[in-house]
Amino acid sequence: MFRILFFAGLILIAWWYIRRFTANAERLLRRRRQQEKEHQTGAIATLVKDPRTGEYRLMRDDE
Repeated sequence: MFRILFFAGLILIAWWYIRRFTANAERLLRRRRQQEKEHQTGAIATLVKDPRTGEYRLMRDDE
């Protein structure tokens, strides 16, 4: 019984780390693509439209 719980715990921990790693990799890839797009267009920053107010603002790094 202990072995089953131990391996189930290992599998859950591995699954959690893989999800965390892939989420971080996707976030970095999105940021890199945005930087390449800004470099190609010569833009300094990117504006995004706020859906509630309709105003434009600079995109933050965490978006």
